[in-house]
Amino acid sequence: MSPAHRDTVALNTVPEGGLDRAAAILGAFDAAHRELTLAALVTRCGLPRSTTHRTAERMIRLGWLEKPADRYRIGNRLFEIASLAPIRLELREAVLPFLQDLHQAAGIAVQLGVLDTATVLVVEKITGHRAMPMLSQVGGMIPAYCSALGRAILAYSEPAVIDAALAGPLAARTPRTLTSRVAILRELTAVPERGWAVEREEGNIGVSCIAAPIFGPLGDVAAALSVTGPSQLVRADRIGPAVRMAAAAASRAYSRPRPPSR
Repeated sequence: MSPAHRDTVALNTVPEGGLDRAAAILGAFDAAHRELTLAALVTRCGLPRSTTHRTAERMIRLGWLEKPADRYRIGNRLFEIASLAPIRLELREAVLPFLQDLHQAAGIAVQLGVLDTATVLVVEKITGHRAMPMLSQVGGMIPAYCSALGRAILAYSEPAVIDAALAGPLAARTPRTLTSRVAILRELTAVPERGWAVEREEGNIGVSCIAAPIFGPLGDVAAALSVTGPSQLVRADRIGPAVRMAAAAASRAYSRPRPPSR
């Protein structure tokens, strides 16, 4: 497709406002596309080339984007703003000490996540020296239906929340992935009794995960923390109680009254 034709096609779907255009450009970046040339940015955001270039240059001046060479990337100013969000400032700060303790005890990766409809947003991750390239980066999203983090949260969620999480296609990420709504609901009902959720090689072969819920000040489920690693190391009888205890301690810390912001 020629640049002129691509611009003509894009005009049919171009967002109307400046903020919409900026959102389209930011949405072009993800874990697999951290740096983009102008041509790649145009392709992924769907805006005309001239609009993309003009908007991106404005975003560079605002600190929302950076362009150290010939590629665009997310700017530090957005990182500074994101750090002020309650999910980072309050939840992460309350839970981080318990994540660190759990990582030290388990010796493998730990994660903190919150539910976002049908996916889990990874808020924090500690891997140490053991490389776990298959894990999502902080800020990344993983399917709720086939992750222990998602199941730990959904097990204590309202029926409408569960329905929304299981509404879309439940794709088989590995041969072990549960794709039946009945089977997943059966897994959810088992979580409160044992205190943790389990996912064995449903996202990646050879990798398993155990997670437990974190509750907020009102007693509602707010997040979950997990231990993830090679299946031979992630044994429920050994890891499960430690994950449950860490989540309980994190819940108490997160529910503790915080001083008002100044």
